[in-house]
Amino acid sequence: MQPLGKITVRAGWDSAAADQFKAWITGSGGHGAYPHEATDPLWMLSPVLTALHGIVARRVDPQQPAVLTVGQVHAGTASNIIPPEVFLHGTMRSYDEGVRALLAEQVERALSIVRPLGGDYRLEITRGYPAGKNSPIVSGWLAATATDLLGPDTLDPMLPGMGAEDFAYMTAKVPGAMFHLGAAVGDMSRAHHTPVFDINERCLPIGAAILAETARRFLAGEVKL
Repeated sequence: MQPLGKITVRAGWDSAAADQFKAWITGSGGHGAYPHEATDPLWMLSPVLTALHGIVARRVDPQQPAVLTVGQVHAGTASNIIPPEVFLHGTMRSYDEGVRALLAEQVERALSIVRPLGGDYRLEITRGYPAGKNSPIVSGWLAATATDLLGPDTLDPMLPGMGAEDFAYMTAKVPGAMFHLGAAVGDMSRAHHTPVFDINERCLPIGAAILAETARRFLAGEVKL
């Protein structure tokens, strides 16, 4: 999280497309003492995970940002039972629509590894938010307003990440831009999606002032699309 008083606004890509996949690797299961009589989906999981984690490294153009993460793996009920099924749940992030389609295709291919091993699979892919792209013109307005109100040192050239935002639906329809407002509390690292997440609420009037002044300039005809 950025320090209080810092602002990041960039032209171009600002947030990633976020899709998710759910997959079930299926076998016959069996007794742990007699693995030769079972079709073990946990054994098949190993090459599948290797293939999934190799997609970005070996299938995606290295100049194109992409992320594939498996966040959940669930299987089994006891130490001596080979389960009939393994469940996986993961996320795919990208900017380019071609890369987005490629990730989904390669997940399917990675899971198909289980069929020569005697197993099978089911796959569900859910398309989420699209990638968000800021208008260079509107980004310039916001940057100019932030600089005028807070000084030239307020702009933080933070690189875009692979987080996703539903604001991307807005910029897909009309010229717009999203800026990142510094809100770190400062006593410790308080990353997003952690139990200790918190913000410094003194950032709120800063963000409101930038939005209000940019809107005023637009309505007054001081800036134009």
